[in-house]
Amino acid sequence: MKKIAIITGADGGMGSEITKAVAKAGYTIIMACFPSQHTQQSYAKIQKATNGEMVWFPLDLSSTESIVNFVEKINNDYPQIDLLINNAGVLYPKQKDLDGKWDYTTMVNYFGHYILTNKLLHLFREGARIINVASLTYRFGKIEPDFFEGGRHSWVQQVRNYSNSKLALLYFSLDLAEKLAEKDITVNCSDPGIVGTKIIAMNNRFFDKICDVFARPFMKSPKNGAKTAIYLALNENVGKISGGYFKNEKQISVLNRVLQSNERDLLRKITKDLLLEKNILL
Repeated sequence: MKKIAIITGADGGMGSEITKAVAKAGYTIIMACFPSQHTQQSYAKIQKATNGEMVWFPLDLSSTESIVNFVEKINNDYPQIDLLINNAGVLYPKQKDLDGKWDYTTMVNYFGHYILTNKLLHLFREGARIINVASLTYRFGKIEPDFFEGGRHSWVQQVRNYSNSKLALLYFSLDLAEKLAEKDITVNCSDPGIVGTKIIAMNNRFFDKICDVFARPFMKSPKNGAKTAIYLALNENVGKISGGYFKNEKQISVLNRVLQSNERDLLRKITKDLLLEKNILL
């Protein structure tokens, strides 16, 4: 039986590179992507380049209904999952709230992947791997009681929301690694570094101009940014490592102040509270 891989944001810059590499390794690929014309075009290009076995299913990580529908399709069509790469991410350039209450960036980058992963756990076979695409910006993140709340208007605050969401994804990865330790399912974070993808654009004339002139030439290409996630997905040497944080295909330490913070406990609590408020069963 061929191995099954689910990759969120598989049609993006890094996502496309990850998808091609995993497909060439012989996996059947489920591209989990926000529905758009771009997705269909990207799917066709990747399929042609790899001649791999793949499908694409729509997935809007900001929508619980979309996540539930996606999981239902997986349950109906696939008996097991061997690899999940939570690659999708957004840094929304302007205030965008869900239901007038919750920050869009936070809900996609953290909460959507949290729900998706937990709802798929029963399908993971022994030896399966979960990879969460992290960001060095977790260092600037903070988990506070209003973590999920929207209504923050400035693009500077949106950058903070992104950092906060990536810190939350790191905490979730550590918790999940501990939870699955006895089931031979590994969970690790991949830090791609600063990659010159479309996500680094704030629709702010000053910010974007400065970025294009002084920063973008020194950023990694999507192909280089994808290397660590591909390494974690396919390299036999990391098959038994779990709870790790990897950058440039090497495991590195997470900041001690992050590991020793009470924010991890707070995140568990407010996540559970939001699940109850939205009546989401995991």
